[in-house]
Amino acid sequence: MTPPPEKSRRPLNLKQRSTLAGEAAAAAAEVETALDTPADPTSAAFFDVDNTVMQGASIFHLARGLHRRKFFTTREIAGAAWKQAYFRIVGVEDPAHVADARNSALSFIAGHTVQELEELGEEIFDEAMAHRIWPGTRALAQLHLDQGQRVWLVTAAPIEIASIIARRLGLTGAMGTVAEHVDGVYTGRLVGDLLHGPAKGEAVKALAARENLDLSACSAYSDSYNDLPMLAMVGDPCAINPDARLRAHARHEGWRIRDYRTGRKAARAGLLVGALAGATSGAVAAGVALRGRRR
Repeated sequence: MTPPPEKSRRPLNLKQRSTLAGEAAAAAAEVETALDTPADPTSAAFFDVDNTVMQGASIFHLARGLHRRKFFTTREIAGAAWKQAYFRIVGVEDPAHVADARNSALSFIAGHTVQELEELGEEIFDEAMAHRIWPGTRALAQLHLDQGQRVWLVTAAPIEIASIIARRLGLTGAMGTVAEHVDGVYTGRLVGDLLHGPAKGEAVKALAARENLDLSACSAYSDSYNDLPMLAMVGDPCAINPDARLRAHARHEGWRIRDYRTGRKAARAGLLVGALAGATSGAVAAGVALRGRRR
């Protein structure tokens, strides 16, 4: 994606970055290669990925695959992850701290190519992700497809890996975090911000406007309370493998709840996923897992 000409700009606030990230994700979704004439053109389904479609965090599987290939060191990824974890857990909102966390993560991708990430993503999906797809969630997505509806993934993971997952599952397309690139080479900056929380809602809203979708006739699926902006805007929200806050909210609102984990896995996920996967994925998604430096 070619950036606008350089000029003096005021820093964007969180809401503005979320809006820009959402619009960028919607623009990057490969709707051109979707079903030519869907039987139900005004309704669709939107699925979060991590712990909703796939067991664990896709960004961790990607990062581990890159680490095994010696693209970055354990120390480098730990440093970037810690800054993001501190921000999310402590709730620090100092703009300088946020910028530092984002820039630390993004420093790993500048100068590397989109093609490299896409090729590596295909390999890593086969070795680390394919067997982690939840069969129950996959069946729900297929049900929407069978009903003539389009199905998009909506995730904080890089759009490149999100698109691979969608393509491998036979879905319509994906919306993910968009890293800026010029002539196929990453600049080290994001377009807007991570596709997380409010940005997911903006992405769905932008895609719905472009595709003439009736959101009241659409469905959305997620495991995380952070995805309420997306879940609350559709007529048929569903909590999949939900964290404690989302489960309580879904029960209160009368939303569907589906849990495909065993009791032991569900309890363990409730304790660890929010504190670790959610906290760290932002840093990795922003850049560490996109492409490490060659050693």
